[in-house]
Amino acid sequence: MKTNSNSYTITYSIILVLIVAFLLAFVFQALKPMQDANVQLDQQKQILFALNQDRNMTNEQAVELWKKIIIADDIINSDGKVVEAGKQGGVDAGFKLNSKDAKEGKLALFRCKVNGEVKYVIPVYGNGLWGPINGFIAINGDKKTIFGAYFNHESETAGLGAEIKDNADWQAKFKGKKLFTDDNNQKIALSVEKKIEDPKTQVDAVTGATLTSNGVTEMFHSDKGGLQPYVKFLTSK
Repeated sequence: MKTNSNSYTITYSIILVLIVAFLLAFVFQALKPMQDANVQLDQQKQILFALNQDRNMTNEQAVELWKKIIIADDIINSDGKVVEAGKQGGVDAGFKLNSKDAKEGKLALFRCKVNGEVKYVIPVYGNGLWGPINGFIAINGDKKTIFGAYFNHESETAGLGAEIKDNADWQAKFKGKKLFTDDNNQKIALSVEKKIEDPKTQVDAVTGATLTSNGVTEMFHSDKGGLQPYVKFLTSK
């Protein structure tokens, strides 16, 4: 084949593309287990952060804390009944659920013990200004008050909407807040507001990020991906 012919150029290009595609597929498959492990560890850390654990923990410390603190990663339904039981340090039941599962009524519930006290962690999903936001709400054993919170986002403005993830002091404001008002335990009252009218259930909005703050509130109140589907569990004894 003549090296200066069109057929040679096309054949050479096709072979080169096939080789590169094969190498990329091979590298992706080789690295996938490591990538999956990193994603899992990141989510475990987020849940531990919601439980007020040290945010400077090493990966090894996070793995050990997970095994110690997480009693079960259950899956419950909207009636608060366990449909699939998790296990100590579990990552195979509720841990595997995502926003799609939550919208379909499969609810992850992490049963935990921190310093000998019962805690629950609930994942929540919503939308911010530029993309999806999510979080983990840790609740005390009374099922009425917040123990801690951690929020995450895919693409929010640095210094504004991104503060829901980057500002630990803002996340700490949720601690001690009530899920319900004194006269209504069937509707989640927890919210993020620019003007605080009920300090028991409301948290100051992020300055300059009204839409993202509203997204966090909607995330709490939503029937699909929010706290509202957990009401029967939260009001059960």
